[in-house]
Amino acid sequence: MCLAVPGKIISVHGEDLARQARVDFGGVLKEVNLAYVPEAQIGEYVLVHVGFAISVVDEEEAGKVFGYLKEMGELGELAELTPDPGAKQ
Repeated sequence: MCLAVPGKIISVHGEDLARQARVDFGGVLKEVNLAYVPEAQIGEYVLVHVGFAISVVDEEEAGKVFGYLKEMGELGELAELTPDPGAKQ
């Protein structure tokens, strides 16, 4: 099954189609392409699918999605982690 997982943008670099972000998925950091969400900024949450951020979501929505995925057992290496939307990065 293909899923989009929420994560918090920690840093951004590059421009246009090469714009990338370091995204925190409850403690697991990954590089993500921001070409589809040029408006995304540091501190915001994005839904990520196969390495691409596909939409910007608010903290509450990110927490809900993460919770649903955890309940379904669809988080793989993230299954033991819980998001902390209030955590300062």
